[in-house]
Amino acid sequence: MKSWVKYINEYKNYLRIERGLSINSITNYSYDLQKLTGYLEVKAIDVSPLTITDDVLQQFIYDAAGAGLNPRSRARLISGLKSFFNYLVFEDYRKDSPMELIEVPKTGRKLPDTLSVSEIDALIAAIDLSKEEGERNRAMLETLYSCGLRVSELVGLKLSDLFFEEGFIKITGKGNKQRFVPIGSSTEKFINFYKDHNRNKLIVQKGHEDTLFLNRRGKGLTRAMVFTIIKQLAVSINLQKNISPHTFRHSFATHLLENGADLRSIQLMLGHESITTTEIYMHLDRSFLTNVLNTYHPRR
Repeated sequence: MKSWVKYINEYKNYLRIERGLSINSITNYSYDLQKLTGYLEVKAIDVSPLTITDDVLQQFIYDAAGAGLNPRSRARLISGLKSFFNYLVFEDYRKDSPMELIEVPKTGRKLPDTLSVSEIDALIAAIDLSKEEGERNRAMLETLYSCGLRVSELVGLKLSDLFFEEGFIKITGKGNKQRFVPIGSSTEKFINFYKDHNRNKLIVQKGHEDTLFLNRRGKGLTRAMVFTIIKQLAVSINLQKNISPHTFRHSFATHLLENGADLRSIQLMLGHESITTTEIYMHLDRSFLTNVLNTYHPRR
């Protein structure tokens, strides 16, 4: 398996340096390849990345499906493997990709869960502001919802990214791509209150001086901590929905669309590379679509 390690490490460097992917994305790509190399070891199949055939890969995918891997996860696995072997072709290690004829299963489009405005208000109102982390949590959830951020973008937000005089914050998204997102005055107020009354009392650890949202030890929050905060709030108000930080992002986009915002503007704020990704938010009820037709069509 030494040859696999060599090529996988080169591939990870390519993803990091040339494609500018985040550590999380690189880890996900690596996980697909670990599954494959683990399978080859168990089955005692002695092939390298340069000699493996489509038959072996097809059997690996069949076995993964038989072990309970759902179509969506299988599609992601195939996509990850295709990326690796396309890289080998690109670098002239192989003449062709053994994944070329392997089809991605049709999964359909999963509609994202959303929260109503009243549910978001209830979650934020459930934050105990008497606790030292209360103001921080309120500022975080207000920022998640009002700016439509990914959780990784939220925990990575820096003091130097706040351009309140201009009404924007600078976000570093997937692939280290940066964008400016407008921020409302009420959210600015919550962030400033947290900064002035809570954050400034912490002993900030070295390397976290510019990090906006800190834990009680003066270090940046992890994504898992934000998940936990939201899950606990959902339990406290008996919200019967399976929610996560991403639910706030989905709700941000859906509420904008329902109130008349155009897809292109939403795409820019979310940082989607393709507008087809943003189009998933067109899961609106028929009465809303009927109202749009009756309002804007010349034959209404």
